[in-house]
Amino acid sequence: MDTIVSGTRPTGPLHLGHLHGALMNWIRLQDKYRCFFFVADWHALTTDYLSPQRIKANTVEMVLDWLSVGLDPKRCVLFRQSDIKEHAELHLLLSMITPVPWLERNPTYKEQIREMEGRDLSTYGFLGYPVLQAADIIMYKANKVPVGVDQAPHVELTREIVRRFNQIYRPIFPEPEVLLTETQRLPGLDGRKMSKSYNNAVFLSDPPKQIDKKLSRMITDPARVRRHDPGNPEKCPAFELHQIYSTPQEIAEVSQGCRTAKIGCLDCKKVMIKHVITQLEPFQEKRADYERRPSYVEDVLAEGNRSAKKVAAKTMEEVRDALSL
Repeated sequence: MDTIVSGTRPTGPLHLGHLHGALMNWIRLQDKYRCFFFVADWHALTTDYLSPQRIKANTVEMVLDWLSVGLDPKRCVLFRQSDIKEHAELHLLLSMITPVPWLERNPTYKEQIREMEGRDLSTYGFLGYPVLQAADIIMYKANKVPVGVDQAPHVELTREIVRRFNQIYRPIFPEPEVLLTETQRLPGLDGRKMSKSYNNAVFLSDPPKQIDKKLSRMITDPARVRRHDPGNPEKCPAFELHQIYSTPQEIAEVSQGCRTAKIGCLDCKKVMIKHVITQLEPFQEKRADYERRPSYVEDVLAEGNRSAKKVAAKTMEEVRDALSL
C-alpha cells in the first residue's frame, strides 16, 4: 500500500476552505493508502515565532475538527510534528545539501513575503521551511502528497532534494508525487481565497445563526448593483458555493434567476446557506461530543506519535548509516 503524508499548521478552528481543499480528500485517502496526517506546529513558528502562545490551544481546536469531519485514528496516523524529534534531525541534514537558490525561487516564498508586508520574515526558518517540509514528507517515504496547486512547487522541491540525497549518498527515499485536490480554491466572504488571516472565513464550528449572518453578506457579482440589474453567475463568488452545496436543479434556477434579475442576491444565497448549515450539523454534533472529553485529542495524538515515532526512528537509522554518522 502506498504512503500518503500531509500536514496542516495549527492556526485554530478550520473553515470551509480547509474542508473542501484538504479534509474531504484526506477522508477518502485514509481507506486507500497508508496515511500520516500531522499537526505542523513547527511550521506555525515560521511566520508566528513572536506569538507561539496559542499553538497548543489551536492544535486542540484543529484536531477536534479533523476528528469531527471523519478522520479516523484507527485508519490513519494523526500525530504532532514537534513530538517526533527525528523531523528536526532530518531537516538539519537535508539543509546541508539544499542550494539556497532552490529556496529563493520558491513562488510561495515570494508570494507570502508580499502578502505579509510589515511582518519580519527575514529568517532562515521562513526561507528554509520547504526543507523542513521535505523532511516531513520523506521521513515516512511518502509516495504521494495531497496538495492544492499552490503547494505543488514545494513537492517538486522535495523531489529535487530527494534526487540530490539519493545521488550523493545512496537511494533511500522515493520521489513523492503530487496528488492534486479536487477543490483548488474556495472563495471567502470577500471573494478572495477563504482564509482566517483575511477575516473572510466560515468556520466548521460556527453556529447556524453565525453561518447565516456571514454568508448573507458574501460578495456577489459586482456589476449587479441594484435588485433589477441582471447578473452573471460566473463572476459571483457566492455562486461557486452553490456549485458545491446546491442541487443541480437549484443551481439552474438561481443561475437563470440571476441572469434575468428575477431573484435578488440575498434570496439566491439563502438557497445555498441552508445546505451549508445542514451539511455541517453532523460535524458539529460530533465536535460537541468530543469537547465533552477533554483528554481525547491528546490521547489520539499520543497514540499517533507512537506509531509515527517507530517509522521515523527506522528511517533515521538508514539515513545516519548512509552518512556514516
